[in-house]
Amino acid sequence: MKKMFAVMALGATLILPTGQAMAGKDLDAVRARGQLVCGVAVGGIAGFMVVDNQGKWTGMNVDICRAVSAALFGESEKVKYVPLSGQQRFTALQAGEVDMLSNNSTWTLTRDTALGLDFVGVTYYDGQGFMVPKKLGVKSAKELNGASICVLTGSTSELNIADYFRTNKMSFKPVLFEDPDQSRSAFFNGRCDAYSGDQARLYATRIANAPNPDDYVVLPEVISKEPLGPVVRHGDNQFEDIVRWTQYAMLEAEEYGITSKNVDEMLKSDNPAIKRILGVTPGMGKALGVDEKWVYNIVKQVGNYGESFDRNVGAGSLLKIPRGQNALWTQGGLQYAPPIR
Repeated sequence: MKKMFAVMALGATLILPTGQAMAGKDLDAVRARGQLVCGVAVGGIAGFMVVDNQGKWTGMNVDICRAVSAALFGESEKVKYVPLSGQQRFTALQAGEVDMLSNNSTWTLTRDTALGLDFVGVTYYDGQGFMVPKKLGVKSAKELNGASICVLTGSTSELNIADYFRTNKMSFKPVLFEDPDQSRSAFFNGRCDAYSGDQARLYATRIANAPNPDDYVVLPEVISKEPLGPVVRHGDNQFEDIVRWTQYAMLEAEEYGITSKNVDEMLKSDNPAIKRILGVTPGMGKALGVDEKWVYNIVKQVGNYGESFDRNVGAGSLLKIPRGQNALWTQGGLQYAPPIR
């Protein structure tokens, strides 16, 4: 049993462990394997998770997996990617076929409780919308009464459409697919009047998959909240902490101006917060149960949150999605990390 000691702070007694965090069964399995198994979306989503002809995965969600690997092993490429459909993903995680999901899964109450899983943060704040061919002349989702809509089965998108149409006293015909490739193909081949999903997916699909992107338009309505983030199994608190604080570390690095290009120079900073973040002042790594250079390794090999966003989906990508709600809290967005201290 770990020894405990008490610290008096602001009138409250805090009981703190003297040793580092204890690993759980999931974390032990990952370390023994020497590889993180990360569940991604079958068919991929441009900018978020795509695989090339050589089997190399890239994208914003992939960067989260790589960053967790960097925190755990000091190397970002010790990851095996397993493509999963919308219906397979949570069952696969429950069954231990993957260690975590990073595949644009929406955080909801039932998923976070009844499934025995834990969402550890929000990688991307999104909302559901609709895409239609321009030739239909539709300007608003409220003009879609009676429309056929391509959507992924087993997704929150399917449920949100039903709620939206019921609320607005409209009818629709769902055309359901398990495979995103089939859903996209059906829409572009004219089998559906509209295609629905998270707006990030719609913009990615229009740029990456449409025969002519200018022939399609994303309608202005956002009909839901879609906080997308990594998911782990319930029960291994330390592994959950590592995944959670990996994302927070990427955000903290951006906030303090620590990038993949200047991180070595930042090791010389006199700023106490930067010294703690980068492990120059030790303690944060021990508390998390990883190497003191965990944040350095993440930023050096993967980049901070802003670098990942810009490279994959933002200004430096084909998608050119504005930061919007995914800007840092200091810039009017929702992305906010607790302090590493």
